[in-house]
Amino acid sequence: MGITVSAKLKYLLKILALVASTSVLSSAYAEEPKQSAVAGSEAVAKDAQRAQELLAKAVTAYRQQGDKAFAAFNAPGEFVDGELYVWVLSTDGVMLASGGSSSALIGRNVTNMRDASGAPFFAEMLEKAKTAKAGVVEYRWLNRQHNKPERKVTHFQKIGERLLAVGYYIPRATPEQAMAMLDRAVAAVKADPTKAVADFNSLNGGFIEDDLYVFAVDLEEGKFRAHGVSPRLVGTNSYKLTDRNGTPIVRLMVDALRNTDRGELEYAWRNPVTRQVENKHTMFRKVGDMLVGVGYYVR
Repeated sequence: MGITVSAKLKYLLKILALVASTSVLSSAYAEEPKQSAVAGSEAVAKDAQRAQELLAKAVTAYRQQGDKAFAAFNAPGEFVDGELYVWVLSTDGVMLASGGSSSALIGRNVTNMRDASGAPFFAEMLEKAKTAKAGVVEYRWLNRQHNKPERKVTHFQKIGERLLAVGYYIPRATPEQAMAMLDRAVAAVKADPTKAVADFNSLNGGFIEDDLYVFAVDLEEGKFRAHGVSPRLVGTNSYKLTDRNGTPIVRLMVDALRNTDRGELEYAWRNPVTRQVENKHTMFRKVGDMLVGVGYYVR
């Protein structure tokens, strides 16, 4: 059945639900303002450059040697750079060479293979190659360094009936890492609030790690006292920060803290590393006269 509810009534209902709960669950869709570069985004840029350089090197070798270059691609050496490696796919979907974990797929047709989230990324890559000589695909693949599926971006180039590719992983913090940072932030505020706020705002303060950062809000004035990746928000009214539907995200967090000292909120937010709007789960606490929060991305 269809029921139309005004935006104002939706907001009131949400507030009532939050006040009655010790945690906050919301499907907000906020996009973070542009911010200065952080260490995580710089690391991703370097990995992207390394991947493209390795791909260019492989393309040069393939143009010179043809399929004979596969032997070098498969072996440890000049076509393996740390966690980066070259792999080759035929235009009919057969894995022909790989210097990494996908070497187990050599000789098999992987057209219908799906990644950890169920996306047919090989098929997507083959489809793109029908109309473009080069491109990029994104998927989730097992990172053997961390032994878990992580987001990976792969650049490919088509040469005749072959697709040469090199991919790199995008750093993504875990819920445990986010909670650990929040615990450290809370301890820092309890020890010395002034120093803690300064550290939260500093690139070298120890509270900005890849896609993790701390933000803090003055509970009396409602103003941002710290924001790890958007320093221009400091001193502004946090209650005015809304999502695409007009939902006041920070206001919901503050309201939730009226009956408890901690809460959680899930919404969509701009990842400072990928620079894409992704689902974010933020955990926050009341520490003295401040709300302190840290979130992780779950897309």
